[in-house]
Amino acid sequence: MANMTELWRKNPFNNPFQSKEVNPSRNFACASAGGDYSCEFGSSKYYALCAFGGILSCGLTHTAVVPLDLVKCRMQVDPAKYNGIIQGFRVSVKDDGFRSLAKGWAPTFLGYSMQGLFKFGFYEVFKIMYSNALGEEYSYMYRTSLYLAASASAEFFADIALAPMEAVKVRLQTQPGFGKTLREGFPKILKDEGVAGFYKGLVPLWMRQIPYTMMKFAAFERTVEFLYKYVVPVPRDTLTKDKQLVVTFTAGYIAGVFCAVVSHPADSVVSKLNSNKGSTALQIAKMLGWKGMWKGLVARILMVGTLTGLQWFIYDSVKVYFRMPRPPPPEMPESLKRKLAEKEAASSAH
Repeated sequence: MANMTELWRKNPFNNPFQSKEVNPSRNFACASAGGDYSCEFGSSKYYALCAFGGILSCGLTHTAVVPLDLVKCRMQVDPAKYNGIIQGFRVSVKDDGFRSLAKGWAPTFLGYSMQGLFKFGFYEVFKIMYSNALGEEYSYMYRTSLYLAASASAEFFADIALAPMEAVKVRLQTQPGFGKTLREGFPKILKDEGVAGFYKGLVPLWMRQIPYTMMKFAAFERTVEFLYKYVVPVPRDTLTKDKQLVVTFTAGYIAGVFCAVVSHPADSVVSKLNSNKGSTALQIAKMLGWKGMWKGLVARILMVGTLTGLQWFIYDSVKVYFRMPRPPPPEMPESLKRKLAEKEAASSAH
């Protein structure tokens, strides 16, 4: 972790730490707890708290929307029976009772908690590593690409942690007679299909989650930058923590809408794949067709937009609660400003 700290000191995001002492004159774009920080940016404690924030933000939010997720999955698997959100809720309650809407909550909580740990924790690590590899000026100029690369790398590992619980969850929600609880579903897959059964949907899960996460982080980072530059009417350092968290939620919700659209076709394939024994992702895609892969999109936009906004809100709130530092949106490095000024002067001289 000492190497990670050194990497951070060299990154282009205007590090507020010149030494182990915090620079109190520096302000942060998103939620800030003030000048008395509990850890140094890039320390092992910082990464551990980021991972904890990821556990809470993903585990709690995904569990909270289990009823909507259940209906969405059933619409994707059996669109003739579950034709629309309202109809999907009515049929589900009529067939299995109101309590059935919570089916799959346990694998959802466990699976997405583990995913959040790797997603947010590794994103912080990879962003620092890649920015150091690019150098100060290129990291600023190509910061969107940096966000995309760091988030894709983090999600690759996060989905390996998520896949087993995702397989159990989808089958509980979409296969009649499969089981009612995680205690029933997990050993059933293990007995019938072995460990490979838990990772049957890993590749389509990557296809769904990696584009989703790339959009989630890149769109959020750039939206925060846009909001503070063009929308928020006062300097960010004058905002209270509560108002900063409102900006965080707004940026997260906007990012979530884009996430839902980008990842929805693969989400439909994952849902159908885990409910169809012996099928491959390509076979499912052909079976659904282009139009079929967009079933349930409205439900997913509602779910993912709210979910993504809440995830960023919770993640930023964790940083506030534990008094963690966070750098502001990146600013153009002085060296790049000088180069641009020299280039402009040279053009004017000619």
